[in-house]
Amino acid sequence: MATLEIRDLHVSVDTEQGTKEILRGVDLTVRSGETHAIMGPNGSGKSTLAYSIAGHPKYKVTSGTVTLDGEDVLAMSVDERARAGLFLAMQYPVEVPGVTVSNFLRTAKTAIDGQAPPLRTWTKDVKAAMADLRMDPTFAERNVNEGFSGGEKKRHEILQMELLNPKIAVLDETDSGLDVDALKVVSEGVNRVREGGDVGVLLITHYTRILRYIKPDFVHVFVDGRIAEEGGSELADRLENEGYDRFLPAKA
Repeated sequence: MATLEIRDLHVSVDTEQGTKEILRGVDLTVRSGETHAIMGPNGSGKSTLAYSIAGHPKYKVTSGTVTLDGEDVLAMSVDERARAGLFLAMQYPVEVPGVTVSNFLRTAKTAIDGQAPPLRTWTKDVKAAMADLRMDPTFAERNVNEGFSGGEKKRHEILQMELLNPKIAVLDETDSGLDVDALKVVSEGVNRVREGGDVGVLLITHYTRILRYIKPDFVHVFVDGRIAEEGGSELADRLENEGYDRFLPAKA
């Protein structure tokens, strides 16, 4: 059982106007086998939470703690966090020219496990995972995300998640830019990983549509860098009907 614990997390970024506090005291615990949905209006701090957990240098943790199984995540480098079992599926996956998908995946797996996977079984696993995600097998020899459509990039993110088998997976707006068919395929991939029961999922989304396919155990509403309300999947249904207006300051 893996446990990610976030306690009183405050995070700031530097802007042209000065330092701006984005997260203002976040408390959250994610355990193996649990799926937590982070929802909220644009600019509420959802993606800041994701990138702070992953170690993006733009985001400065000014106070609070993040631990994984009792180990201080904030003291780890980005690659150490990955080896410890943290995974981030980015909202806007980057291109990596000159590095093929197959080489990228095997190198990442080797770095995380400390040894290279047996080539025969690894090749079989990659082909099976790509088939499940309805990815053309020729993508394995293409450069990472280069020339990929938005949907193909998101499928590749979930492919990484399936093959790397993290303890905690943070999915930052994985549904953004996906049509209905791609959304179903990506959701099916997430659900396959969840069915193993060993991964905790932190699913960040602005809309409720992905939650029709990925059922959350817990829903947390982010407003102005804080968790404004928490509940079960019924809270997502309520947000679908009411939106976020009731959490926002009344207009004069």
